[in-house]
Amino acid sequence: MIEPFLSAIPILNKLEIAGFEAYFVGGSVRDYLLNKEISDVDIATSATPEEVKKIFTKTVDVGIEHGTVLVLFNGGAYEITTFRSEAEYQDFRRPSEVSFIRNLKEDLQRRDFTMNAIAMDRDGILIDPFGGQSDIQQKVIQTVGKAEERFREDALRMMRAVRFVSQLSFTIEKTTLNALKKHNHLLAHIAVERKRVEFEKLLKGNDRKFALRLMLDTALYKYLPEMSKHQKNLEDLLKYPMEHLDNKEMWVLLIYCLKLEGKGVESFLRNWRLPLKEIKEIQLILQFTRLRLVQEWTLPHLFTAGRNIIISVEKLYQTISNIKRDEAINYWVDRYEKLPIKEKSEVDVTGSDIMDWFNKSGGPWLKETLTKIENAILEEIVPNDKQEIKEWLMKCSQK
Repeated sequence: MIEPFLSAIPILNKLEIAGFEAYFVGGSVRDYLLNKEISDVDIATSATPEEVKKIFTKTVDVGIEHGTVLVLFNGGAYEITTFRSEAEYQDFRRPSEVSFIRNLKEDLQRRDFTMNAIAMDRDGILIDPFGGQSDIQQKVIQTVGKAEERFREDALRMMRAVRFVSQLSFTIEKTTLNALKKHNHLLAHIAVERKRVEFEKLLKGNDRKFALRLMLDTALYKYLPEMSKHQKNLEDLLKYPMEHLDNKEMWVLLIYCLKLEGKGVESFLRNWRLPLKEIKEIQLILQFTRLRLVQEWTLPHLFTAGRNIIISVEKLYQTISNIKRDEAINYWVDRYEKLPIKEKSEVDVTGSDIMDWFNKSGGPWLKETLTKIENAILEEIVPNDKQEIKEWLMKCSQK
């Protein structure tokens, strides 16, 4: 047994002393068996939420209608969920009714995949009624029970299956895969925000290319925002090496392959419900990547882009151009680091200074002048000193 299980064992002990069953369940057990890093643990118990709240002094009702209570214990926070069964699903996502039960196996059988339907007690003994451990050893993703039923209950499970392919480098069992192809249309009922979460996790996985291939082969892509008419473009995406790219860079490569331009880029990202800050960053990386594909960096462009954007752009430039030169990334980062200024705020003059010197009110000329000063400092035509800048500007105005 390892952390964070060890720190949570006293919680299981307290539940058992009170007369209830308690186990570690879900992704933490799966990742433990895969020797992967575990960030937190989920606990399932035969105790009802009200019974859990009587046992522990500090609790928070985070999802009590679904049987989940957050327990604050010894400096940690643990989600404890009551064994439950679920009535029919009303919208291919949520059950119409949740019933609390006392049977572990019945609780495990409502879960999505066999590898996620394993429980572990405080002694490290596994309870595995659906063969999840064997599937993990064989690197197979298989639903608990009939795949068609699991996907009709919660259509997002189809995207989760493909996401796990990317993250774990597993394959999808044949009947599960066939059910996924047959019921792909149910994904249309799922909120974009939920699809985006799964898609972005897919984009982070080491086997993302194979997962994207599966998205095409199963036609799941047709039920993702603005993807349905872009099979050829998505095929083009798979031609590029992508394992070294982060999420924002993957979005840029996707947009590049989709051949989106102008307002179409922002519309695409907004339809995926990405946060506005991320949209702006992705647009900036895309803008400089397209520029980089036709010319080398200029000092003003390095200044405007900044270190992180430069690295992303160089990675994408090399990916699209099919070259691999780490020293080129280091070269441009070094050029950036040697710039005399790296932020507009570092310039030793303000707009007010310039208006005073020329005795003029603001206007487009002021922004042009400030840009002219920035470029002159970057090109080391003039040092970043207020007096020197003033003298240089006055000379320029006399020409």
